[in-house]
Amino acid sequence: MDYNVNNTIVSTLEFLKKHPQVQKGYDFVQADDAHTLQQQKDLALVEAPTFLEQTRAKVFAELLKAEGLTDVQIDRHGNAFGYRRGKGQGPIIVVEGHMDTVFPMNTAKEIIEKDGKIYCPGICDDTRGCVTVLSALRAMNHAGIETDSDFIFMGTVEEEGMGGLGGMKKFLLDHPEVGGCICVDGSGMEGITYEATGIRTMAVNFHGIGGHAMGAFGYVANPLHAAARAVAKIADIQVPADPRTTYAVSNFHAGNDAGIHAIVKECTIKLNFRSNGQKELEELEAKVKNAIDEACKEETARWGKDTITYDYVDYVNVKAGTQDRNAPIVQATYQVIKELGAAPIFNQGGSTNASNPIAMGIPGVCIGGGGTSGGVHTVDEWFDNTDAYKGVQVVYLLSLLLGGVHGVSKTILA
Repeated sequence: MDYNVNNTIVSTLEFLKKHPQVQKGYDFVQADDAHTLQQQKDLALVEAPTFLEQTRAKVFAELLKAEGLTDVQIDRHGNAFGYRRGKGQGPIIVVEGHMDTVFPMNTAKEIIEKDGKIYCPGICDDTRGCVTVLSALRAMNHAGIETDSDFIFMGTVEEEGMGGLGGMKKFLLDHPEVGGCICVDGSGMEGITYEATGIRTMAVNFHGIGGHAMGAFGYVANPLHAAARAVAKIADIQVPADPRTTYAVSNFHAGNDAGIHAIVKECTIKLNFRSNGQKELEELEAKVKNAIDEACKEETARWGKDTITYDYVDYVNVKAGTQDRNAPIVQATYQVIKELGAAPIFNQGGSTNASNPIAMGIPGVCIGGGGTSGGVHTVDEWFDNTDAYKGVQVVYLLSLLLGGVHGVSKTILA
């Protein structure tokens, strides 16, 4: 793939890598590898299901304090962050990993090491991101680097599942002064996520009168049948392949075994749909809602005795968005990864914490924290730390490109 990086970015990176002070921090990252890995193991055992990240947030805040950040705090949403003050002469840069994991409490009980891999639920996603943030911060401190920009180093909440990238979104709404974001999620160092996949997650509640399965049959409409009609209609919706657009009815709830001989009064379905295009996402939502309305009218007309009604509960609403693939932050990320000997890969779309800054027009990327992983989002999740420090070096150098080194280099975001 042909991809040309601006000469200013190339020369700035080459100059920074040769600068003794920057080189000191760069070399430190590799020396810090064992410490970073130990932090990763320790933090993985501080469980943090989405919406229950409080304990990990307290631990992470203390780790930020130990690295000398100022104004360390846990905000009203649960995000833990602190400031590394620069000269205040460039855009404020956020470097973050998300603290929440997909597992319920009492799942991550021990660290198991075998065959060169470390096993523990959440060991990579996104515990690796969190400790990468800490190691990049330590490298800047070790080298005594003073930046033009102020930096915010952060662990966010509510990234996974029903959290819907909410912690990052709420933080950015509270901090419109942010001018750039580096989100670190998972392993690897080749992938560059620079687009935002739009996400909608909602529940639909269907309401009726209910009654005995035989005694009320023919006299009342059935909310469960209305929901089933809706699901069938949704399943027939055609969506474009480009931009990639998807949907899934993922939950269907009604009744119980004790009431096996009853027509339910209520039924609920939950669905998730996504698109890399905001227009396509909105068109899909309209089709979904039309299918639900038609289904309720058909079930009502089938019996003609009562009316099936419905209402919605919104859980997640993330707008789709993109930024120019030649945007300075994307070019800089590409060049740093290439400089470290890897082949950069542009990811299509992306449901990451970079989605919200991108959709808000803030330069942002999501990259990995190094190493390799497998079994992510399963209890068999593992992490291989081989050369993982290189992922930290990417974050370190990219941070300096975005924030500028005072008296040495200017931000590439200007």
